[in-house]
Amino acid sequence: MIAFTAAVEPLRLANHISGKELYRWVLLSPTGGVQRASNGIGICVDHAIADAIADCPPLSTVMVCSGIGGHWYEDRAMFSWMRRSAAQGIAFGALCTASHILARAGLLNGYRCTIHWENMAGFAETFPEIEATGELFTIDRNRFTCAGGTAATDMMLHLIAARHGEKLAMDIAEQLLHTKIRAGSIRQQEELQANPVLDHEDLHAAVAVMQANIEEPLDLLTLAAELGQSRRNLERLFRKYMNCSPAKYYLGLRMKRARQLLCQTRMSVMEVSISCGFISATHFSKCYRDHFGIAPRSDRQSQRHSPLAAAHEFAGLS
Repeated sequence: MIAFTAAVEPLRLANHISGKELYRWVLLSPTGGVQRASNGIGICVDHAIADAIADCPPLSTVMVCSGIGGHWYEDRAMFSWMRRSAAQGIAFGALCTASHILARAGLLNGYRCTIHWENMAGFAETFPEIEATGELFTIDRNRFTCAGGTAATDMMLHLIAARHGEKLAMDIAEQLLHTKIRAGSIRQQEELQANPVLDHEDLHAAVAVMQANIEEPLDLLTLAAELGQSRRNLERLFRKYMNCSPAKYYLGLRMKRARQLLCQTRMSVMEVSISCGFISATHFSKCYRDHFGIAPRSDRQSQRHSPLAAAHEFAGLS
C-alpha cells in the first residue's frame, strides 16, 4: 500500500500545484473489482486487463505494483498483455517486488533494475542475467523500477522533474513533507546501515565481509586476518556490541539469506543449503530448525500458501 500511494500521490499533487491535468491514471488488475492490499484495505480497480483495450484511455506508461508474494506471481495472459504493450512503445515501471513480475514477463532482459533489499538475493538467483543494482530506484531507458516504500516517491519526483522541471518536483516534495528528494543511485538502507550499533567502524567492516562471503563462509582466523584484527579482538568486539560470538552472528546472516532464497525462489533445499555455505542438507536443515523453529520445507510451504501471498495490485498510469 505504501509503495502504491507513494507513487500516485506525487501525480495528484503535480496536477494540483500546476493547476493543469499533467497526469491521468487508471487502475487495472487481472480480474477488476476490488483488490486487497496486504494490510487488508481494498482498492477499487477501474478495469480488468481484458477490458483495458476497449474501456480505458490509451496508456503511455504501465506501472506494476506488488508486495508480499509478488515473486510467486504467474499469469501467462497478463505477461502476454504486458509484452504486447511494451512492443507498442509503452513504458513499464515496477514498485517493490513487481520487478519479479516484469522480469518473469521478459521485460527486463537487457535492462538494469532494482528491487527491495529483502528480495534482492532471491531475484539474483532467479534472474542471474539481469543486473539488479540495489539502488533506491533505477531508470534505464523506458524501464523504471524502485525498491518500494518511500523510494516510490523519490522515483516519481525524479520522473516529474525530468518532464516538468525541478521546481514543480520540489514543490510537490514540500507538500509531502518530503524534506529531501533522494537520488536513485543511493544504496538501500539495509539492516547493516540502519543498526546504530554498527556505526562502530571495525564492527561494520566485519559484518560487511561476512555478508559478502555467505556462499563460502570464512573461518574466524581468516575473517580476522581479512580485517587486520586478532581473533581475540574480533570475538571481544562482537560480544561487547552484539552480545554473541562472531560465529553465531555469521550463522544468523546465513540463515536469513537461506530463508529469503527458500521463500522467494524455486531452488531446492539442497541448492539453498549450498548457496548459504552448507555442504550437507541435513546439517542445514538442523541449523534452520534450531534458528527459526521450523523445518525448511515446512517454512516454504507455509509461506507459499499464506493468504497474504496472493496480494497483488496493478496500476496503469497514463
